[in-house]
Amino acid sequence: MTDTTTFGVAFEQVLIRRKARTAIAVIGNPNSGKSTLFNRLTGLRQSTGNYPGVTVEKHVGTAQLPGSAVELIDLPGIYCLSEQSADERIAVDVVLGRIANTAKPSGLLVVVDATHLYQGLYLLEQLLELSVPTVVAITMMDVAHANGISIDLAALSKRLGGIPVCEVVATTGKGFEQLKVALESLPHQPQRGLPESWPELSAAAQQLSDVSGGSVARVDIIQALLHPENPIAPQLQGLFQDNGVAKIREELFTGQPPQAEEARHRYLWARATLLEVQQHTPIIIRFSAKLTRWLNRPWPATSMFFVVMVMIFQAVFSWATPLMKKIEYLAAYAGLALTERLGENAFTSFLADGVIAGVGSVVVFLPQILILFLFIIILEDSGYLARAAFLMDRLMRAVGLSGQSVIPLLSSFACAVPAIMATRVIPDRRDRIATILAAPFMTCSARLPIYALLIAAFVPRQYLGMFNVQGLVLFGLYLLGIAGGLVTARLLKSSALRGPKPVFMLALPEFRWPNAQTVLIKLMDRVRVFLQRAGTVIFSVAVIVWFLAYYPRADISIEQESGLSSPPATGIPVAHTLNEAAALQMEQSWLGRIGRHVEPVFLPLGWDWRVSSAVIAGFPAREVVVAVMGTLYAVGSEADEVSLTRKLSSAKWPDGRAIFTMPMVLGLMVFYAWCLQCAATLATIRRETNSWRWPLFAWSYMTSLGYLGALVIYQTGTLLWP
Repeated sequence: MTDTTTFGVAFEQVLIRRKARTAIAVIGNPNSGKSTLFNRLTGLRQSTGNYPGVTVEKHVGTAQLPGSAVELIDLPGIYCLSEQSADERIAVDVVLGRIANTAKPSGLLVVVDATHLYQGLYLLEQLLELSVPTVVAITMMDVAHANGISIDLAALSKRLGGIPVCEVVATTGKGFEQLKVALESLPHQPQRGLPESWPELSAAAQQLSDVSGGSVARVDIIQALLHPENPIAPQLQGLFQDNGVAKIREELFTGQPPQAEEARHRYLWARATLLEVQQHTPIIIRFSAKLTRWLNRPWPATSMFFVVMVMIFQAVFSWATPLMKKIEYLAAYAGLALTERLGENAFTSFLADGVIAGVGSVVVFLPQILILFLFIIILEDSGYLARAAFLMDRLMRAVGLSGQSVIPLLSSFACAVPAIMATRVIPDRRDRIATILAAPFMTCSARLPIYALLIAAFVPRQYLGMFNVQGLVLFGLYLLGIAGGLVTARLLKSSALRGPKPVFMLALPEFRWPNAQTVLIKLMDRVRVFLQRAGTVIFSVAVIVWFLAYYPRADISIEQESGLSSPPATGIPVAHTLNEAAALQMEQSWLGRIGRHVEPVFLPLGWDWRVSSAVIAGFPAREVVVAVMGTLYAVGSEADEVSLTRKLSSAKWPDGRAIFTMPMVLGLMVFYAWCLQCAATLATIRRETNSWRWPLFAWSYMTSLGYLGALVIYQTGTLLWP
């Protein structure tokens, strides 16, 4: 009893210490080495979630210090506290303790890139105005020394009011012991005089804060003065109407744009700081530096961009294929083994065709997800992703987007799910939603089996000069998807998502080798998010489709090889093969009945009930369409191209007309090029936009567009090609 009581008291003390653990926010510019530093301090002692009500991810980890442990909150990389993007709003809200279920940090760990100290000082000076205990970690010092840059850390600390400044190399761990000591003493850091680049603004904000009795935070007042469109600005105007807020703005800005005045004052302070603490030593320009400068030129940069993209997608398709086939084989083998052990019954079919097939339909994408995100993470950590976005910015502005939309859209050619997740790098919500809704138009790998079957079966193998007609049709389908996505983005940015042109601001980072630990942690995190968010939904829908295809059961007898010469007296239809039995079962199942019920809707497209059933069954994932067609046309779920092609070519309407005519096939491919038929994509859109409005809009819009495209192709083609 005593041992139990002692254990309980000890466990309670552990919980109390955990609740009282110091929370420190890690904040800095994008590509400053912040995430690498966070991962090195926390290792595997970290978790990922989402901030309440938003899709911005929350990374929290525990750092073991010499005498204690602290909780680190990895905030999104930002350039300033203007709160114009979701990331910037989250960063400011976390620092000020406005986020539910997230402790207000008792200190800040500000990460500054030594090679971009000028830019980092801008954000640092804003953060110092918050009067929160702060430690500064200067990263990339090894790169700075190689470039002839030396920084007097003692002088910088004095310039910043005496706060600790630590030199670290996040990739090697150099300087981390000193940083941990500084973090441990952070809660006991004395109040220091803070540098102010704009004393008049600070004085005005303090005056208004005193008048409010402290009800409005000083930083909120500063942001409301600088940004009249800020949500707090009307509240500020109402509280201080008699104290002349307009007059204060006029005195501060003297008719100039507030943001421009802020930038002028802060950068003047940053420039004066650099003159005191930073020195440049002439060095011999190395070959790597010359190569970097050459690659930053327009033509070499463009050529390298296309080479990198070709390499990535070649890897996604070629490297992933063997792994995907092994996963498909394992899923099929598990289903067969289960059927042999338990026999053929409803429960076995549920496990084999519903559960195992549902899980397999999700996991089969995992190799592509792994390879694609591995390349994206490496490109991001190496500094190349920022260059690619900058390079394509001018092209994307023609459709109302910025260069940050390029990588997500290109990623959609492998799978729309990780591509939509990759839009988190886009700061503006309008641009992000427009990119999300354009991404599903790109021809993903799930469409290829359908295109391959229909093109091989019905497009003639002829040549137009040196070009193969089948290859031209496939290329045209890719172009059709690209056109649909870009036109959609343009229409949205001109109507529902109308707003100011996207501001694309970034500091080009130095090329550097990615850290293996950081890459691995980020990769595993992306895999977990994919399986949790997309897997659960697509698995559930796959089980529902199994139920619709399995029930109600048909009373069918199967003729044996030595079997019956005539139907039995009971009137039960006889299926001469297992494949025909499966086709009869599918015809009278709920899925078949739904196909017949909706057949009139799709008759104008030239589809019969079997094509309609296959399209409906393919909603969880397009890949199942070929297998469902194989079952419906009595070829079997293992349908190959030759056997299924023969069945499709011979399929007739009751009046003897062929179902799969050239206009119908072309219309069907246009439908798949534009229709959003993927439950995983819809689930991901729902999660990333935090609303059902956009996935419902995307499904309705793309389905309508696909239907109209197929209708025009079929009806026009039938008139011209009877």
